[in-house]
Amino acid sequence: MNFLADFFGDASRWSGPDGIPVRLLEHLEFSAAAFLVAALIAVPLGMLIGHTGRGALVVVVAANAARALPTLGLLVLVVLLAGVGTVLPVLIPLIVLAIPPILVNTYEGVRGVDADLRDAAYGMGLRGRQVLFRTLTPVALPLILLGLRLAAIQVVSTATVAAFVGLGGLGRFIIDGLATKTYASVIGGAVLVAALALAVQFAFLLLDRVVVSPGVRQVR
Repeated sequence: MNFLADFFGDASRWSGPDGIPVRLLEHLEFSAAAFLVAALIAVPLGMLIGHTGRGALVVVVAANAARALPTLGLLVLVVLLAGVGTVLPVLIPLIVLAIPPILVNTYEGVRGVDADLRDAAYGMGLRGRQVLFRTLTPVALPLILLGLRLAAIQVVSTATVAAFVGLGGLGRFIIDGLATKTYASVIGGAVLVAALALAVQFAFLLLDRVVVSPGVRQVR
């Protein structure tokens, strides 16, 4: 507790370019950019594969990649290829990390919709795209949101690697603290990252309550 009091009680931590507000904003910028790009890629792709049944191998490969992906190794590789001084070395590993949970859950959500419901939608005269957006997507929404939530938490937690390539974010407190053996900074940075991850989880739970139909929620 003394470490936390030293870290959060230091007035210099709350102002200037190395202060908590600036580092938090940097962390959110990396995380939001990576998450948005991953969602724009994985959600439409997962919906398309789940609806048509074509390209399921992509989902299997993505699921396996999620288990084996060495984020730090990928970061080093991108740094070697793209160099330092840009955000690419951080964004690319985070995007690659976030795509599998979004893709897999979106695919499973759309594919798992009751076949009778799908047939009923076609029987009412709806066409392929209308069936996907009007019938399948609302029912699959809980799983889609679950994938987005898992990806967002992973991205927020892993964005600390930005500090390894000289960029900002909350990881600076951890990396710089380890380098200088300032353990109050290490623990304080870790607490901030954990708190941010919990805040993201809470935000998605609220979103789930707002956008998921009560009827679908009762079926779960």
